[in-house]
Amino acid sequence: MKKVKLIYNPNSGERRIISHLDTIIKIYQEYNYILIPYRLNKEEHISKAFLGIDDTYDHLLLAGGDGTLDLLINSMKEFNIDIPIGILPTGTANDFANALKIPWDIKDAIECIVNSTPQRIDIGKINEKYFINVASAGMFTDVSQKINPDFKNYMGKVSYYITGIEEALHLRKFDIRVTSKEVKYEGNMYLMLIFNGKTAGNINLAYKAEVDDGYLDVIIFKGMPIPKSIPVLISVLKGDHLENYNENELLYFKTKKVLIECSDNLATDIDGEKGPDFPLHIECIKDGIEILGFNK
Repeated sequence: MKKVKLIYNPNSGERRIISHLDTIIKIYQEYNYILIPYRLNKEEHISKAFLGIDDTYDHLLLAGGDGTLDLLINSMKEFNIDIPIGILPTGTANDFANALKIPWDIKDAIECIVNSTPQRIDIGKINEKYFINVASAGMFTDVSQKINPDFKNYMGKVSYYITGIEEALHLRKFDIRVTSKEVKYEGNMYLMLIFNGKTAGNINLAYKAEVDDGYLDVIIFKGMPIPKSIPVLISVLKGDHLENYNENELLYFKTKKVLIECSDNLATDIDGEKGPDFPLHIECIKDGIEILGFNK
């Protein structure tokens, strides 16, 4: 029988994984896999999750939200582990799983994983850290960091919206310098997002992005008077903000590598977790990981 390591965060997404553990083991056994579980916890270093991983394992099954996946994939890179990954979307937002079109239903997700062939996809790198879905800075980007974990687990996605509304009451512009082969920009902005995936907080912001094209999608919402920001917001909600956009309001481009500098004391976020300090050297790592269950 083939071995699979299940690494799961028991606290992700209202502890959804807990009630599905028996189902997960049952389905894997039906497909002749031996499932070896590891429960993540704050008391033990992440390296323990990967003890004993070798070429006898068919794949890793990672269960949690984007922050958990980010942590695990960074650890895989640190320990030079490169075997196929299956993702169970058991977090609050599950933006990266959505980009891969992995079903939200646990049973459907497993069926999708075990009946697929591995495909290589891109990941992002920001300074010395990797990200799977989005790196960001500016307004709203540290919303996930500000949410009390208990409140987040209890309220789910609603917690993001509540905290986001509070943030919107204190709009602030930030001065940045952007340098890439495609674009050079020096000015102010409210928010910047660098996508490998498509969504942030389940909002489809980078709908032109592809996870296997070798490029990252950069979206920068420039500083503007409040009356001008309203049409941009409406355009985002309608999902057509990247079509015929006004460069005085929004900057959008695809790139393999970009340098972003900022003199303000500005926090960054990668996949819902605290990111590195400026300057940010960001690049796309083509074919950075191998994924199961990817539906292009």
